Amino acid sequence: MRCDRLWRNARLMTMIPGADPLGVVEDGLIAGKSGAILYAGKAADAPDFDAEDTIDCQGRWITPGLIDCHTHLVHGGDRADEFQRRLDGASYEEIARAGGGIVSTMRATREASRGVLVEAALPRLDALIGEGVTTVEIKSGYGLSVIDEVKMLQAARDLGRRRPVSVATTFLGAHALPPEFTGRSDDYISLICDAMIPAIAEAGLADAVDGFCETIAFSPLQIRRVFEAAKRHGLPVKLHAEQLSNQHGAALAAEFGALSCDHLEYLDENGVNAMAEAGTVAVLLPGAFYFTRETKLPPIEALRRRGVPIALATDCNPGSSPLTSPLLAMNMAATLFRLTVPECIAGFTREAARALGQAARIGTLEPGKFCDLAVWSIEHPAELVYRMGFNPLHARTWRFS
Repeated sequence: MRCDRLWRNARLMTMIPGADPLGVVEDGLIAGKSGAILYAGKAADAPDFDAEDTIDCQGRWITPGLIDCHTHLVHGGDRADEFQRRLDGASYEEIARAGGGIVSTMRATREASRGVLVEAALPRLDALIGEGVTTVEIKSGYGLSVIDEVKMLQAARDLGRRRPVSVATTFLGAHALPPEFTGRSDDYISLICDAMIPAIAEAGLADAVDGFCETIAFSPLQIRRVFEAAKRHGLPVKLHAEQLSNQHGAALAAEFGALSCDHLEYLDENGVNAMAEAGTVAVLLPGAFYFTRETKLPPIEALRRRGVPIALATDCNPGSSPLTSPLLAMNMAATLFRLTVPECIAGFTREAARALGQAARIGTLEPGKFCDLAVWSIEHPAELVYRMGFNPLHARTWRFS
C-alpha cells in the first residue's frame, strides 16, 4: 500500500479510550498520506506499506499534536505593572474596577496595527509550537469595537498563515465593557448582537462566539442575548463561566449546546449536570488559577462523576495567565487540581479537540484524522506531566509541513 511517510519503531499514545486510558500501543507504526493518518497501530498488524519517506523513531513516544483550546494570544502591551499591584495585595477584581485589567489591554490593542499585533503574538505562538502544539484557539476581546475586534480576528488568521499551525478563532466581544459605554452595558450588548456578530460572521472571521459571564463583566441575561445572536448566524458558543463567582453561566451555556465552559472554579452541581447533559466540555485553566492565587478549586470529582470531558489550556493572556507552556499547564493541573497523568495528556489532545468542535479531525491517532503529531524523547508518558521547565519534544509534524 502506498503512503507518503512512515513513522516506525515508535510507542504510541493514540488517546483512543479503552482499557488503557492513553490508548498505548507498543512497537507502533503510523502511516500518513496527503496530510492524513492512513494507519496507526501495531507494526505487526500493519499492511505492507511502500513509503516515500520513513522515519525511525528509535523507541520514542508519539502523541497527537497538542491542542491549546483557550488562548488570548493576540493583544497589545502587557500588564506587568498589575502583577506588581497584585503582589502588593490588590485583587484581580479591584484592579479591573479601577480601570485596569482587560480595559488596560484594550487601550494598547486599539493603538496597535494589525501587523504590530501579529509580530507581538508570534513569539508567544512560537513558544506553543515549540512544545508540540499543532492547533491553537485564539480569541478576540481586547478591541471591544467593531473595527478593533475585526482587526484582532484578522491578526489571528494571519498567524495561521505565518506558521505551520491550525488556528481556530473565537469572537469574544462580550469580554469587558469599553469606557465609552460606561453605564450603558445593554447598549454595548446591542452593538455586539446587531453589528459585531453580523459583520464577523459575514467575513467568516470567527469559528465560535464566547463571553465573560461575571459580576465584573456581563450578566446571564446579557450573555443570553449574545448567544441568541450567535445562533442566528450559525456560530457555536462557549463561555468564560464561574471563574470568580457562581453566576450560573455554565447552565446557560449548556442550554445553547455550548462547545465548552471555561475556568469553572465556582461551578455548582446544577451546572455540572447541565454540562453533562449537553455534552459541553469543561476547560480548566490552571495557569489563571495559579497566577491570580485563587483558592477555590474547580469541582473535579463532580465533573468526573457525571462524565463531563475535561480539557486543559494555557489561557495565555497578559493579565491573569501569561503562560505559553502546555507542559507546565499539565503539571499545574496535576499538582493544583489533582488530575491524573492520562487526564492531563487527554486534556491537551482528545478533550481539547472536543472543546473546539474538532474531534472528528484531530486529538487522537486514528485513520482519517489529520496527521498532526508530536514525537517525544521520554521513557514514560508521566514525564510529560512530571517535569517543570523541561521540553522533551523531539519533532513535530503538522500535516507533513
